[in-house]
Amino acid sequence: MFETRGRLARVALHVILIILVIPFVVPLYTMISGSFQGEGLGNYLAVLNVPKLAYFFRNSALIAAVTIAIVYAVTMMAAFGFSKLRIRRREVFFWMMMAALTLPEVVLLSPLFKMAASVGLYNTFWAVIIPIAALQVPFTVLLTRTYVDGIPDDLFEAARIDGAGTIRTFRNVLIPLSKPMAVAVVVLVLINAWNSYLLPLVFLTDPNYQVVTLLPQYFQGQYNDDQTKVMAGALLTALPEIIAYVSLQKYFERGMAAGALK
Repeated sequence: MFETRGRLARVALHVILIILVIPFVVPLYTMISGSFQGEGLGNYLAVLNVPKLAYFFRNSALIAAVTIAIVYAVTMMAAFGFSKLRIRRREVFFWMMMAALTLPEVVLLSPLFKMAASVGLYNTFWAVIIPIAALQVPFTVLLTRTYVDGIPDDLFEAARIDGAGTIRTFRNVLIPLSKPMAVAVVVLVLINAWNSYLLPLVFLTDPNYQVVTLLPQYFQGQYNDDQTKVMAGALLTALPEIIAYVSLQKYFERGMAAGALK
């Protein structure tokens, strides 16, 4: 681990870290303090009294859970295949997948809208879940493949010698050894799926299917723009993912570090 021993170096490092943290702390402080301005706790009561608020949280949780399950399954299988299986032209397929990292969400809205409407997925959760999962997979596969590359091949060879097939090797060797990476994938996908705004805004017009990130719509309009309640809603919306990250922080950091280093 890198360690600074000189006093001047430690002071300089602390100053640099403080400067780097400021752009993240200031907006958070502004959101928290702004949410108590005006009516104070009344801002939070107004948010909690939004019709069908419980449905919004339920819908966001459902989208996040299904997206996590899909991304986790696809990521683990893809990482196993790209890292440990002998697949013809696997590097070509891998870099074709990595090319998807260059595609921004907004560019895909028009083709996704036409596709969802043509197959009857418009105004369903699948119209949001499938694109979010597809956009997450390339990055999670990139991290997880690097992690799987670090697992000794001898373990997989030993499993094959003992008579284990590909599926059993995947289930009994790779999955147990990839728990830190699995937590990192879960947290990353949870944050992105929970914070998704553009896709639910376009594909979920039915009030029964709306999600928590659309809460500001209830306090913003042509003749209304109550920013205090918008910030209160944003804070309540962020609480579940903050709790999840704090609870899994140790495993998340371990998985990210392992996935970033080969």
